[in-house]
Amino acid sequence: MAGDQDDDAIAKGYDGRLMRRMLRYTRPYRGLVAGALACLAIEGALQLAGPLLTRRVIDVALPARDTAMVTTAALLFALALALQYGAAFGETVLTGLLGQRVMQDLRTELFTHLQRLPIAYFDRTPVGRLVTRVTSDIEALNELFTSGVVAGLGDLFTLLAIGAVMLGTDWRLALASFAVIPFVLGVSWLFRVKVREAYRDIRGRIARINAFVQERVGGIRLVQLFGRGAREHARFDALNRDHLDVHLKSITIYALYFPVIEVLTTVALALLLVSGASRVLGHTLTVGTVAAFLQLLRRFFQPLQDLSDKYNTLQQAMAASERVFTLLDTPAGESARDLGAGAAADVAATGPVSVTFEDVWFTYDARPLAQGAEPAWVLRGVSFTARPGATLALVGHTGAGKSTIVSLLLRFYEPTRGRILLDGVDVRTLPVERLRERIGFVQQDIFLFAGDVASNIRLASGISDEAVRRAAERVGADRIVSRLPGGYGHELGERGATLSVGERQLLSFARAVAADPALLVLDEATSAVDSEAEAAIQAALGTLMEGRTTIAIAHRLSTILAADEILVLHHGRVVERGTHATLVARGGLYARLYRLQVGDFAEVATDGRPLLADPWAAP
Repeated sequence: MAGDQDDDAIAKGYDGRLMRRMLRYTRPYRGLVAGALACLAIEGALQLAGPLLTRRVIDVALPARDTAMVTTAALLFALALALQYGAAFGETVLTGLLGQRVMQDLRTELFTHLQRLPIAYFDRTPVGRLVTRVTSDIEALNELFTSGVVAGLGDLFTLLAIGAVMLGTDWRLALASFAVIPFVLGVSWLFRVKVREAYRDIRGRIARINAFVQERVGGIRLVQLFGRGAREHARFDALNRDHLDVHLKSITIYALYFPVIEVLTTVALALLLVSGASRVLGHTLTVGTVAAFLQLLRRFFQPLQDLSDKYNTLQQAMAASERVFTLLDTPAGESARDLGAGAAADVAATGPVSVTFEDVWFTYDARPLAQGAEPAWVLRGVSFTARPGATLALVGHTGAGKSTIVSLLLRFYEPTRGRILLDGVDVRTLPVERLRERIGFVQQDIFLFAGDVASNIRLASGISDEAVRRAAERVGADRIVSRLPGGYGHELGERGATLSVGERQLLSFARAVAADPALLVLDEATSAVDSEAEAAIQAALGTLMEGRTTIAIAHRLSTILAADEILVLHHGRVVERGTHATLVARGGLYARLYRLQVGDFAEVATDGRPLLADPWAAP
């Protein structure tokens, strides 16, 4: 999809559809737009005051030796400058407010949309690129509103007003002055093309740098552990140097453009003087008119030059808006899908629930396949039922599909085939928010937000401080909180960096307990907890699981010995099912893994290989 493309590949010119969509964000701020346009019109009109007063002073006041007229012209000119300053100040403030408010609205909308995107989108999109969308690309749109569209309209008004005055004053001098305009337009067109390419490259490099830095900072422990500092520095230096090169290219283009415009402006002034000199000597043109034209010509080329720069701002905004709107147009996670009968169904608000997988097949690869080709199945015809109030355990080697089952249940992904039922209702017909508030999920990869302890336990809304404390006590997390300087108000670092892995895991248990779920999902929830903490958690879980349905994923089989049913997964299929005692007595894959974990290394398979070699190998 377009949103996944490298930023370098996006090179749009002016797009009226995108512009109309961007301008819709200014509708709530029509007053600011009108005020800014009024200020620009006043500022443009006042730029005519100086040349016209100069002409009158030279042609009328000086020959008549009328000092009063000269004084009046000087005062009027000072007043015009003061009013022009006030109009410029008002335009700057109003366009700044407009840009900031539009940027605030758009950034909020973009962040809100990001939170609703399906997990699969984040699997294929680097976080650094998404950060670029919310920061740099939105900032480019801010430039469009603060110094682009409105200011460009002001420049256009000034250009037309000065041109009209020049033609009305003396059309022959005006035509002589306009002789270089085709060359100015040609140079400006070339400048726009080159700068557009340079800015596109710059934004592409910035997105790459953001993605690289985000990934390396997120994995800083591995970078330091494996001594990759020098190599990562070299890779970052290459990215940074690439960004520097394209930035220097844009600077070079500007350095060439503005002097060329200055030369052409000087040529226009020279043509004006040559054209006007003979007529002044022939007494068919006044010196004041020539002096006024000299000032008008300078003022005429300034907005013409500014319009080229505004056009480049527009080009940057076009590229940025395409990326931002592509992200906004990415379909969000579905709240509920209409599957015909049973659409918009619901489940009971309280009490344990049943979970049923009916012939569920799933693959992460959503790309179209060649005819007859089979996708890389992660789950193959998985069927089971977790009864209300019962505990179902999932066991299997890494990659067997255990965590995928949980992800499908939580609707992070949708089954490729088959269906999943909660209390007999297809989960695709349930609002996602309603489904997930019924499930307490404890992940293997614990995530804590920067903030106080209480807010991390109280992620779900409507949970009181007392409920937070009770939840922490039930899982033994209160002993951790009591050691923290601020207790439940203690501020944690990013991802809870100031706590150990085991302590973070206990807080995640408290978070699940506080939500009081009907279905508890444990994804290897005690994998990083020491034996003492595990014993405390198991005791708390015994109480927690009473009256609740529980689905537990475990590598440490000691945590699921009391499960009502254990499913053994192998390459996406359920190959064994039963209680712990039944599976051990059967002597299959589960029994081999269990004996390996409890230390029975002497046992060998029927072919004489030690069990330690591969407990999941087919017997």
